[in-house]
Amino acid sequence: MINIVVAGPRGNMGKEAVKMVTETEDFQLTAVVDHKNGGWTMKDVEGMPSLDVPIFENLETCFHDVDVDVLVDLTRPDIGKKHMELALDNGVRPVIGTTGFTDEDVKRLREKAESKRLGAMIVPNFAIGAVLMMKFSQMAAKYMQDVEIIEQHHDRKLDAPSGTAIKTAQLIQEVRDPKVQGHPEETEELSGSRGANIDGMHIHSVRLPGRVAHQEVILGGEGQTLSIRHDSMNRTSFMPGVKLACETVMNLETLVYGLEHIIE
Repeated sequence: MINIVVAGPRGNMGKEAVKMVTETEDFQLTAVVDHKNGGWTMKDVEGMPSLDVPIFENLETCFHDVDVDVLVDLTRPDIGKKHMELALDNGVRPVIGTTGFTDEDVKRLREKAESKRLGAMIVPNFAIGAVLMMKFSQMAAKYMQDVEIIEQHHDRKLDAPSGTAIKTAQLIQEVRDPKVQGHPEETEELSGSRGANIDGMHIHSVRLPGRVAHQEVILGGEGQTLSIRHDSMNRTSFMPGVKLACETVMNLETLVYGLEHIIE
């Protein structure tokens, strides 16, 4: 049995994660962490599942008061970073579903995880299909090195570009030499119209109500283009990945960044 705490249980992703944990035979939801309603149980709060599970406002207090093997954090980038540090300091394996970690952050946290012989995961996107989209894009970029990424999310998303778009570009960087795309003398009549730039690749972010999570990688070559697209229609699409991460992190002694490293 894996004892799990979910941080961010009232969010759209958090609600689905709570449901997934309670419906998984080998998982036990021991607590949730929320910035309000501390001292209550989930069944006492309107809009939460009717579960006799305690709510904590302070993560460290939660770690001291209940048995925890894995923290699933689905909050915000600034909170996710703090929660990951606290989890490792308290011997808990973190699975962090927020973005905003720099290369330096990842390196430092990996060293901490390894020093404590604890598994940890940072996952920009839990959707298995999105991970496959990233892998396929990396394969294609070996042969078609002109690349643009268009990512679309709901209008409540705080960061742009998305962690998935950045991770996709980083994977492509591993197989692609930096190059300037488009006309060498092109100019932006409106600043930012060509999007973010990573080694000459351009990333464009769309934020609209009605969207969930969508990404298209477009690769261009002589007389042809290739489009690789993934769409999450609802947040249940992320739960198989959350489940896999919770199971896998129990057998790790380092930090893994990205679900693609545990999918063969």
